[in-house]
Amino acid sequence: MSLQIQEHEFQVTEKFMQYVQIDTQSDPNSKSFPSTDKQKNLANLLVEQLTELGIKDAHVDKHGYVFATVPSNTDKDVPVICFCAHMDTSPDCSGTNVQPIIHHNYQGQDLVLPDDETQVLTPQNHPDLAKQYGNDIITASGTTLLGADNKAGVAEIMDAVQLLLKHQEIKHGDIRILFTPDEEIGRGVEMLDMEKLGADYGYTVDGETLGSIEDETFSADGARIVINGNSIHPGFAKGKMINAIKVASELISNLPKDRLSPETTSDKEGFIHPVSISGTVEQATIDLIIRDFDDELLKKHSEELRRITKETVSQFPGCTFEISIHEQYRNMKNILQNHPQVTEIGVEAMKRLNINPILRSIRGGTDGSRLSFMGLPCPNIFAGEHAFHGKQEWVSVQDMQKAVLTIIMIAKLWEERSN
Repeated sequence: MSLQIQEHEFQVTEKFMQYVQIDTQSDPNSKSFPSTDKQKNLANLLVEQLTELGIKDAHVDKHGYVFATVPSNTDKDVPVICFCAHMDTSPDCSGTNVQPIIHHNYQGQDLVLPDDETQVLTPQNHPDLAKQYGNDIITASGTTLLGADNKAGVAEIMDAVQLLLKHQEIKHGDIRILFTPDEEIGRGVEMLDMEKLGADYGYTVDGETLGSIEDETFSADGARIVINGNSIHPGFAKGKMINAIKVASELISNLPKDRLSPETTSDKEGFIHPVSISGTVEQATIDLIIRDFDDELLKKHSEELRRITKETVSQFPGCTFEISIHEQYRNMKNILQNHPQVTEIGVEAMKRLNINPILRSIRGGTDGSRLSFMGLPCPNIFAGEHAFHGKQEWVSVQDMQKAVLTIIMIAKLWEERSN
């Protein structure tokens, strides 16, 4: 069964092209929430557009969250379903002055990005491009990321809203819309009022390949190691100086090289990954992330990090250290396995649309990871975004349209299955 929506009715491409030109890069070093005020520029635009569509409760709160409700058009008692996407883009690559380009009717050729001709997308380096023959591919111009992560999801949800309001023959219960800031720096739902959200189940629209639905993520911890050295004038340092920078460098060198690193792991293998190092002779700081799908293995990785740190610092008499490890998020499979219908409906929605569902795990996390543990079981469905966090990021127009239909079909199926 397909939805009777015509090609010309989609507005997802126009919305996406507009949204990516708004700089919403988040900042991991900021203490404010949201971490960058510019994220509210997109939030305010979304509220304005939702209001223009006739949504009566669309608003952005003081923390930068956008809330809205598509009201039920059925007499059935349907669970309240939330669709969520994040507005911020990664701090790993510039999101300023994004110039989106549509490459129409892709025929398998290399895509050379005009503002930096060293940035070339090839089917060899981007295997999913080989599945896009005849489709329209959107990239940035070569000097910035595109922002498909996750403005593709934002645009898809917004387009689904306008189509649901237009096609009242598609029955659904109350649908809650949530757009979050700061997902890219792990703080996306940190200030979220769950009671205000008022949803029973949810779906983040933040996945990659067409048809993917993800019900399992890494469990994640963050670690910080502070190394205390001893600073002496280098001309008089013999036997006295303890260079904290060198100790930190030695520690990083002592981390496993053939295992437990992102460079050497895949599938469900975990890792310990240093993400930043800073400091002086007197004191140096290393920030790391620790990941695994298994919570017990995650604990073992933390224990190994503590052991390596202790053994390394012990080689430098007089040097001291502090290590702190804190929880970031946990594998949402722990929650979703108790609510199998949420994922099942996502899979069924794709099948009804003749999309091959791909159930898989994410070597990463989404807002859905934390939302699941906050009381909103929330798998992740495809948005069509590829090669995110870099200058070669791309998305297919046709995949975005299929994501729009998937959102609508999920809402429809929840209504069908209700009494």
